[in-house]
Amino acid sequence: MKLIFEIAVKFLFGKKSKGIINIISTISIVGVSVGTLALLVILSVFNGLHGLIGSLYDSFDSDIKVSAVEGKFFSTDSLQIDQINDLEEVSFIAPIIEDNALLKYNKREVTAIVMGVDSTFSKVSSVDSIIVEGKYSLRGKQGYEGVMGYMLADQLNLRLNFLTPLLIYVPRRDKKINLMRPNEAYNSHYIHPKGIFLVKQVEYDSQYLIVDINLARNLFQYKDSEFTSLSISLNKGANIEQAQRKIKSILGKYFKVENRQEQHASFYKMMKVEKIMAYLILCFILIIATFNLIGTMSMLIFDKKEGIKILKSIGANKRMVIQIFLLEGWLISLIGVLVGLVLGIILVLVQQHFGIIRFSGGSSFVVESYPVALKLVDVFYTLITVTSIGFFAAWYPVRVIVSKYFDERI
Repeated sequence: MKLIFEIAVKFLFGKKSKGIINIISTISIVGVSVGTLALLVILSVFNGLHGLIGSLYDSFDSDIKVSAVEGKFFSTDSLQIDQINDLEEVSFIAPIIEDNALLKYNKREVTAIVMGVDSTFSKVSSVDSIIVEGKYSLRGKQGYEGVMGYMLADQLNLRLNFLTPLLIYVPRRDKKINLMRPNEAYNSHYIHPKGIFLVKQVEYDSQYLIVDINLARNLFQYKDSEFTSLSISLNKGANIEQAQRKIKSILGKYFKVENRQEQHASFYKMMKVEKIMAYLILCFILIIATFNLIGTMSMLIFDKKEGIKILKSIGANKRMVIQIFLLEGWLISLIGVLVGLVLGIILVLVQQHFGIIRFSGGSSFVVESYPVALKLVDVFYTLITVTSIGFFAAWYPVRVIVSKYFDERI
């Protein structure tokens, strides 16, 4: 094998009879390098987007969410909450009551999701850190208060310095709508919003109003032990999957125990599919680019046809000669891959730490520069993919042309 490698290297880097062959070989290496660079950078961009949007969700969602498999709510009387609280991974548990309601402010009416929480919610979520106007306050001297999403406040044309209160309407469970007295079919309550939060995700910013859990309990007519979900925060450094399994074993099959990714499974699945599709499209482009390698190998073999005859005359068999040129073609791909990987890693790391490529809109985007994240698994997949494509691109011309020259009479 050492002899085959030495001959392949000599054929690749040795003097050619025509200078154009060196140029063609260089073009092949550059093409493979550019394809490798593009593949690694695109995969890193998807990693960056995945991490960026995931971090936006993290500011609102807890580490683990517990909800009923069937029905809107459940009773904690039948749950072993103390056992969950005693787990070494668990830090805080916040009960939540969440349902749809109608909000009315002046003459504007908007449907929204009213989310009732207690004082523990600020410990399982970072919602108090994303308040862009006012402050995080659910109850004050004048009564119930609350915070809402930025887009929801804009739809209601609500401003915190206005004195007009916000009216919440919720249909009563035990009443049917009477057209003569429609107000009797609704529970209602006034609140004075004190803060506006910005998650930078439409599903939260355009729908959520956070209020005190006692107000939500009265509006939706829930008992003290009834909740729609539990938000659980874990201690720093805790193993999320391990904690999730322990909580599932305590609660049983009638409850969903979801981590942050599972709470937004459709989004993460979509991102994964998009990344796979981008990978397949770039692989197809690489396959087209490696057709250049077929021409390169044809020229290299033609240039070394006398060398093939010499190898045959000194006892080399057809298999050995084919291996020499296959290795030569693979070396061209490998050089291109290594150059592309090095340049790609440098480019991604520079962008990741310094953000040299920025959005033209500036502050109108969530971040100023394109988000990227380098992962070793992407480097590995890129290396395997491009070298495999390069090897198979060299296989056909080597098998056919080498066999032709080898079988010719000396």
